[in-house]
Amino acid sequence: MPQNSDFQDKKSENQAVSYRNRLNSWTIARVLANQERVIIARFRAKSDADGYIQHLRQLSPQTNFELFFDSRKEEVTV
Repeated sequence: MPQNSDFQDKKSENQAVSYRNRLNSWTIARVLANQERVIIARFRAKSDADGYIQHLRQLSPQTNFELFFDSRKEEVTV
């Protein structure tokens, strides 16, 4: 089952990355005209992300989507 939990990136620079967000490393982003990425969803398993991006591409074939592994190596701050 995909672990897409309505991702909302409200993390500030000093805030620690939550354990839940560290589990969801496979990321789907929409690529805008200026090559900026807007994150659509995060998944734990690559196969779940592959299936979802395939579905997105079928729904809107003119939109560019990208799948990548987001390996955030941020330190936990207390």
